Amino acid sequence: MTSSAPRWLLPLVGLAALAWTLQSWLPATATLSPAAIDRQDLLRGTWLREYSEDGVRVRRVLELDAGGAFHESVRIADAGGRITRMEHEGTWLYDGTNLKRKYTLMNGHPPSRLNVPFATFEVDFQGRNDFIGVDHVHRVRVEYRRVPEDTQP
Repeated sequence: MTSSAPRWLLPLVGLAALAWTLQSWLPATATLSPAAIDRQDLLRGTWLREYSEDGVRVRRVLELDAGGAFHESVRIADAGGRITRMEHEGTWLYDGTNLKRKYTLMNGHPPSRLNVPFATFEVDFQGRNDFIGVDHVHRVRVEYRRVPEDTQP
């Protein structure tokens, strides 16, 4: 005795395959919950990260725009007072938990194809104007605070 699949099964399988294919074309926000979209909206803007390490002072100004691009300006002052400035650019997204950045320019130059830099931080908002980011892979904790658009590093 041979058995055939119900007539509705083939269209259902086709619809599932189509939905799976189209999912990769959806914008990142299409799969976020309303609360995650609110947190993503909070990330847009200009942020400052300041820290010191071994006599070196670093200021990083990170601009996250609504279109998914970012610009990062960095000022490093060494113990001898020498200043180094860097400018980086790339794309960013928020997946509901992590702020993910992919660098497309490092100090004006494309990164090596063999070592494209990424930064991923789990975001924990402390308020509307500050957040803590944790990179669980590299065990790094960073703190950012919102600043005016014209802030210099």
